Amino acid sequence: MSISKIYETLRDVSQHEFGDIVVSAQIISLPTGMPLKLRLDIVDGSLLDVFISVSGRYSYHWERRLIPANDLYRHDNAPHKKWQHVTTFPKHFHDGSEDNVIESRISDIPEDAIREFLTFVRDKLLSSTES
Repeated sequence: MSISKIYETLRDVSQHEFGDIVVSAQIISLPTGMPLKLRLDIVDGSLLDVFISVSGRYSYHWERRLIPANDLYRHDNAPHKKWQHVTTFPKHFHDGSEDNVIESRISDIPEDAIREFLTFVRDKLLSSTES
């Protein structure tokens, strides 16, 4: 599957299966027309960016530092030496901050991974409204 098709599939899954938390979904492209990332606007005013490269690198990044929650969550597979101790290295998960890093069990299949991550986002949003 082409990288463009992957991004289109992720956008469609986000909009159709997670419409309760995803306000909008946009594929942002480079001047060449190649997709750079998928940008999701979340109902709490936060942003979620998905980066997937043809080489297999990825990042599912939920940025909440611009709203009162002031936290971030990111699954990625960048092989940072700092996280070599994580048993799933190079896969790792930034849990609430850049420096709080734990194992990442997110799927290597983008369509499954976006569902897993958006389910996490939905659960986090629901738990914050119950507090």
